[in-house]
Amino acid sequence: MVVMVIGSNGQLGWELRRALAVLGPVTSLGRAELDLADADAIRATLREHAPALVVNAGAYTAVDRAESEPALAEAVNAVAPGVLAEECVRLGAALIHYSTDYVFDGTQRTPYVETDATRPLSVYGRTKLEGEQAVQAAGGAYVIFRTAWVYASRGRNFLLTMRRLSNERDELHVVDDQVGSPTWARLLAQATARIVRDSNLLETRDTGWLRERSGVYHLACAGQTSWCGFARAIVEQVPGARRVPVKPIATSDYPTPARRPAYSVLNCDKALRVFGIRLPSWDEALRQCAAAMAAGG
Repeated sequence: MVVMVIGSNGQLGWELRRALAVLGPVTSLGRAELDLADADAIRATLREHAPALVVNAGAYTAVDRAESEPALAEAVNAVAPGVLAEECVRLGAALIHYSTDYVFDGTQRTPYVETDATRPLSVYGRTKLEGEQAVQAAGGAYVIFRTAWVYASRGRNFLLTMRRLSNERDELHVVDDQVGSPTWARLLAQATARIVRDSNLLETRDTGWLRERSGVYHLACAGQTSWCGFARAIVEQVPGARRVPVKPIATSDYPTPARRPAYSVLNCDKALRVFGIRLPSWDEALRQCAAAMAAGG
């Protein structure tokens, strides 16, 4: 049975390809193979391949640019997941989709659970929430994972940006009043592969196990830090980074087109309870990532 990974050239998609390949054939589609802004292309592609499982790691993730490109963000983040979900229902396939902590407004000071009120502050957060809602409205067998502050050793992300800047500047100034949980993409992919394995979907094409567990789940590394704290850990641990001072600044000192939640830590107890999965602390995950980078992985 075929697994289709959409967004396969992104930081999470690349890890998903590797993690899922041991379970069965994987059809990998990057932006060149499937434009998520084209709903007709989505329908045609799924009908051509007839996958047993669609794993959607594709998204419009340029948080600030989305403020000036809301129509494109809407098409990719909101409309496309709904089309994917509808086609999965039509094919009798399951869908795994990824969302974001930015669906929350950050006014809490305790970790968000899945049932907490969503109040996105940005176009990105709003369109990702609309994507969640579209998947749920289609029904079928689906799992939506909200995650946070995702990074990897490839792609575009905070870790690689800080590593680059540490070699260009004598000191870094990083926001210290936004708090969340940095999450290594490889751990998300491995957790996804474990759930797919446990579902027995690829051997039977029976979506019942996943259908019974369909819903929204939080899946991010444990613990919390600020962007400044994350940056300090990066320059200390990541191969290729230079150990430069990292100075804290306020969000107001670094204005951006899109507003970010001041606090977006996710409570992941539901994923542990239902799937038996809990990711390690963010600092342990970073150590693992740094070790993998040092080893060339």
